[in-house]
Amino acid sequence: MTSFILVIHLIVAITLVVLVLLQRSEGGGLGIGGTGDFMSSRSAGNILTKLTAIFAAIFFSTSLLLAVLSSVRESDSIVNDIEDVRVSDKINEIDINNLPDLN
Repeated sequence: MTSFILVIHLIVAITLVVLVLLQRSEGGGLGIGGTGDFMSSRSAGNILTKLTAIFAAIFFSTSLLLAVLSSVRESDSIVNDIEDVRVSDKINEIDINNLPDLN
């Protein structure tokens, strides 16, 4: 279930980025205004604004759901599943006679 929600979350995130980039700049942020004619009608702007709000709400919801699902999991961390390998055990296995000549 977590994988499914994560895939939905990624799709929503990419869609949200595209929707934000498609919107016409009003020139409030940095003092520079966009004068491009791509989707210059008001209705297209309103649709993009509404879609951005909807996808932002979905993104927020999936973020919270993923956070709750990750805190409920049984295992604490993937580090706990790694085998304990000691360096001293590996040093004893090295054959000194077969080392390559570096000169």
